[in-house]
Amino acid sequence: MKRLPVVAVVGQPNAGKSTLFNRLTRSRKAIVDDMPGVTRDRHYARADWNGREFRLVDTGGYVPESKELFDTAIREQVQMALEEADLLLLLCNVQTGVTRTDEMMARLIRDTGKPWMLVVNKVDNEKLELEVGEFWKLGLDEPLAVAANSGRHTGELLDALVGKLPEPQEIPADEGLRVALIGKPNVGKSSLVNRLLGQERLMVTPIAGTTRDSIDSVVKHKGRRFVLVDTAGLRRRTKIKENVEFYSRLRTISAIDSAHVCLLLVEPGEGLTRQDIQVLEEAVSQRKGVALLVNKWDTVPEKETNTARDMERGMLEDIHTLNWVPVLFISALEGTRCHKVLDLAAGIDERRKQWLDPEELREKLLASVARRPPPAIEGRWIRFKDVQQIRCDPPWFVCRVSHPELVQPIYKRYLEKQLRRFFDLEGVPIRLDFRRGKLDPALLAEDTPLEELPDEEAPRVYNGELPDDGEEQNAPEAGEE
Repeated sequence: MKRLPVVAVVGQPNAGKSTLFNRLTRSRKAIVDDMPGVTRDRHYARADWNGREFRLVDTGGYVPESKELFDTAIREQVQMALEEADLLLLLCNVQTGVTRTDEMMARLIRDTGKPWMLVVNKVDNEKLELEVGEFWKLGLDEPLAVAANSGRHTGELLDALVGKLPEPQEIPADEGLRVALIGKPNVGKSSLVNRLLGQERLMVTPIAGTTRDSIDSVVKHKGRRFVLVDTAGLRRRTKIKENVEFYSRLRTISAIDSAHVCLLLVEPGEGLTRQDIQVLEEAVSQRKGVALLVNKWDTVPEKETNTARDMERGMLEDIHTLNWVPVLFISALEGTRCHKVLDLAAGIDERRKQWLDPEELREKLLASVARRPPPAIEGRWIRFKDVQQIRCDPPWFVCRVSHPELVQPIYKRYLEKQLRRFFDLEGVPIRLDFRRGKLDPALLAEDTPLEELPDEEAPRVYNGELPDDGEEQNAPEAGEE
């Protein structure tokens, strides 16, 4: 397990940071406009180049109310980026030349001793490249000329960027089961950690946002070692007013990166908010074990026999595609059912690592296909030939089919639901792929690192074996060879 390095893009307003962010992450997360100061929020996303993954942070440009470019707020903005990032990318604008803001940021960057890059944006043609030499005066080595809007020279930028990235930090395998407690501020994460540790390890106050860093605490339970990660509280995006709040949010995502199991704490009065669902989806997208902890259960008045059941059903309806997430009702203050929290995390981890019986897997899934075969697409039938589990931790299944590109998302969800129906996969994200022909030997080799395996979106033809088109005029029987 690895923690991804963080690359922070800093620079003056209207230098094109959001455009470069969108270009490098192949997304449109950041709003782009010619007016300076449009980016008031902060954005982060995973990016990769030639097999190297990293997190890119768009810090945004600060528009000071005063005309003084050494305003304390812009200094704070850069300083937070300097503290959190592993690589600093100063983006300048060739159209404005070297500004006082550029000079101030360059001084701060040089003083950190961290790796840096100087990039000059909006260099749309060779004529403008002649102006790039001016930026040597910043003392940050050779400036790289790019045009983020058109993508000019961004490939060369990424080549240089990954060359400066530090190696991902490895999490020792014997460190223990890492359990990240995530959720909004003041939901009781620190109180739960203190309850599980049996001591006041973390500061607990009724003020939302007390914890601004991720803190690791080690506890042994039933002879097993657990590392509890109390993450900084998440706020709704409209409430992120301080830069420190944003970087606390980034640290929460980093905590998810390094965890095996993520426990999302919510309050019974609010239930699942949109932000809760987003962070839960982030954990699932990274294939982490997940569960919901409804804290402060002691505050619910007039509880009846079915109160917990009805509340659980309502929350799972809000996340109907994730209704396999277990729910536990606790009170960190009174200790109600807190003894079950670590058992829940351990059970999820065991299910992530399980290998299903291959014969039972094949029998159950192909029987489900026979009961409800996939529809023909453009007159072509999809034949299911076999299914195999090729990885655990988390479980990864591959179906051999005649036309993998024709399998619809709704049918994939049907098969995932059938897998959960027949096998104990509660709290465990699964990966289900469809491939044509024989499986690539790399998929079956247990010593092949996961990051080197073909992705879900990779071409699905292996070893040159193609389906026999002559047999596709009639609908086949499920499992037919």
